[in-house]
Amino acid sequence: MAVAGTTLATGRPRRRSTLARREAIAGYIFLLPWIIGFLWFTLGPVLGSLGLSLTDYNAGGKAPNFVGLSNYQQMITGDPLFWQSLKVTTIFSFVSVPLGLLLSLVIALTLNQRVRFLPVWRTIYYLPSLVTGAAVALLWQFMLNEQFGLINSVLTAIHLPAIPWLTDEFWIMPSLILASLWGSTSGMLVFLGGLQGIPTELYEAAMIDGANTVRKFWHVTLPMLSPTIFYNLIFGVINSFQVFVLVFLLTGGIGASVGGPNYASYVYAIYIYQTAFQYGRLAYSAGLGWVLFAVVLVVTLALFRSARLWVFYAGER
Repeated sequence: MAVAGTTLATGRPRRRSTLARREAIAGYIFLLPWIIGFLWFTLGPVLGSLGLSLTDYNAGGKAPNFVGLSNYQQMITGDPLFWQSLKVTTIFSFVSVPLGLLLSLVIALTLNQRVRFLPVWRTIYYLPSLVTGAAVALLWQFMLNEQFGLINSVLTAIHLPAIPWLTDEFWIMPSLILASLWGSTSGMLVFLGGLQGIPTELYEAAMIDGANTVRKFWHVTLPMLSPTIFYNLIFGVINSFQVFVLVFLLTGGIGASVGGPNYASYVYAIYIYQTAFQYGRLAYSAGLGWVLFAVVLVVTLALFRSARLWVFYAGER
């Protein structure tokens, strides 16, 4: 009996470990297509581009030769377009992202009120985020056209001078930032979810303490909404540093050079595109891509570092 009991006691863990092993093997088999796709189509090209950036390979040229960090040294010391594109992209990001966050937050606060036909209003405000890419660029190209654009038509109707939105060095960046705000309603939806997740008991306690609307927003809404703000901020910064289609179509679709006028809208992604596909400098463009990755990584890590000071997570001490 003792021997049988021991066998039974030791047999169950063995059967359980065998079952767990089979489940693990089955899980890896189901994951295998994704793993192969990730290694072949994502990780492999990424590592390949890193190796390519250390060579002098050009499209249609000779076999690549290892040059080390020569491409990166050229960017820093002898490439004015590198610094111009990085400056333009930084300005675009640091202006458009806060404005987009503010606009989406204001819309979310408005749509979080108890008004009639609320689902209809939410649908109307969310619809612009469904129109993206080339359609948005073409829409704003019509809106900002100097001669027959809708905005200049309104300005002339009220006896104000027309503005050369897309052909003037001063106005091209405000035009791009204005057009980029079109997609702010996608962040509005995230903010709306965050607002509805705030416990009503906090507002009731603030009202008992005599807090008015401004104080409730400052001391209750913003702290409880800070994780949502942080989420939208991170994704907004990452997307803004990769802006391409909007600038490409707004500046190149009016007969002017892409990134113009006079490189005033020459964002970093445009520079990577032209370096690779117009000039055929594939190794140099791969290096530009890795510099962009490093810049976005540093900015993202800095934002995560600063989050300790202003992001509040409920339940943490």
